[in-house]
Amino acid sequence: MDANLPISAASQATIPWLSLIVLLPAAGALLMQILPGDEKNSSESPRNLAISILFADFLLILFVFTKYFNRQDGGLQLVERFSWIQPIGLEWSLGVDGISAPLVILSGVITLLSAAASWEIKSKSKLYFSLLLIQASAQALVFLSQDFLLFFLSWELELVPVYLLIAIWGGSRRLYAATKFILYTALASLLILISGLALAFSGSTFTLNLSELTELSPNGSFGLLCYLGFLIGFGVKLPIFPLHTWLPDAHGEANAPVSMLLAGVLLKMGGYALIRFNVQMLPQIHIQLAPALIVIGIVNIIYGALNAFAQDNVKRRIACSSVSHMGFVLLGIGAINALGISGAMLQMISHGLIAAAMFFITGTFYQRTKTLSIPNMGGVAKALPITFAFFLTSSLASLALPGMSGFISEITVFLGITSQELFTSTFRSLAIFIAAIGLVLTPIYLLSMCRRVFFGPRIPALALIDDMNIRELLIGLSLVIPTLMIGFWPRIAIDLYKASTNVLSDKLLSSSLIALSQSLHIA
Repeated sequence: MDANLPISAASQATIPWLSLIVLLPAAGALLMQILPGDEKNSSESPRNLAISILFADFLLILFVFTKYFNRQDGGLQLVERFSWIQPIGLEWSLGVDGISAPLVILSGVITLLSAAASWEIKSKSKLYFSLLLIQASAQALVFLSQDFLLFFLSWELELVPVYLLIAIWGGSRRLYAATKFILYTALASLLILISGLALAFSGSTFTLNLSELTELSPNGSFGLLCYLGFLIGFGVKLPIFPLHTWLPDAHGEANAPVSMLLAGVLLKMGGYALIRFNVQMLPQIHIQLAPALIVIGIVNIIYGALNAFAQDNVKRRIACSSVSHMGFVLLGIGAINALGISGAMLQMISHGLIAAAMFFITGTFYQRTKTLSIPNMGGVAKALPITFAFFLTSSLASLALPGMSGFISEITVFLGITSQELFTSTFRSLAIFIAAIGLVLTPIYLLSMCRRVFFGPRIPALALIDDMNIRELLIGLSLVIPTLMIGFWPRIAIDLYKASTNVLSDKLLSSSLIALSQSLHIA
């Protein structure tokens, strides 16, 4: 969504496809309420309806982005815009470009598979699956909104289902984890709102349109304050150290399908928003703070990896690994070139699939073993050979084994940093060297977890449990196969966003030249 690229007539939507993508799950949530409320229908009909609607929505996403989305166009496409609430200037304004398109697809995949993984939900199933459908609409709206207030409302809306999903269907400390999640994210939202409204009032005329806000590109102390407000606000969701402490608790108490949503989609909202707001709207400030962003990313990588070693709960260890892996997104964004931003995008897609797979598989053996404590497990590989194969494959993808999507994304981020000549060679070398320590730590804490859980001393009570069934096998394959496909043929993902990241890189280059010219003029 670059201000220098006008929206052509061909980019205007003749049919409101994006609105259909957003509203279909919400309509399903309303339809859910007319289902009979007895226990039999409450446990099965809502699940079947939710899966059917999410599957239809995913097919709609694939149809629209295959038939109408032009991968060669780096600008905004399929634009839908009309006035909604005039007194406050709110517009129903939707559009898609290469930065949002792959994340909408990822959101559709993960939400559908999360619903399919929620097979064991019996209590209050109508409410549970209604919340999943509302979450699907809110997620899509976050990625497609082109009005700041609409973006903010959808950003807030998606917090409510997650809070309830953790607070009602979570573990023994679910209320603590859910409250911590909502407090962190709600306080962060206040900074987002203040920064966005400050930008909206900063021009000659008040505007909430993201394209018009992008044209402002404020500099100086005002731009710096807006940038920091967005960085902290979106950094909580990414999450950035030390704003990450809600994540291990949320994952530790949420059930596996909700953890799939948290890791697969919600964290990616933070990375997406940093690119959309900090990089696109405030390019000159971003160039100045890019080295600091790289330093924060390195801290994320190392701290997250070291913290993972201290976790004896499988889900909490995977959650800490997510903190580490999202550090590579910060590195890519901080590289301020097409290669680095491409790596950040690919890391978000890759991690979304891998982390969702790991949490799903963790949920399958939790249903059988009734424990996530690593010391209380051992020797289950013989009883669960298929589960072990999937978990090991996901772990290898997470530690960036060549041939997996994680390897492609992380090496692209490193190449983005090494090719950025605005940084000194010393800074580039140190950044690569220290960040690479995380690549060494990751296989240690992941493979040691695999060894302790699936091998080691056998626990007799876990010797007779059943392996993954056909439904679970299909869900696992739906996550692992794309990971392998992207690892061997990354163009499947890269071609979706390449044009947009190139446009964004050109804008950053132009801003850096302007800044250099101004500094030379002052000198």
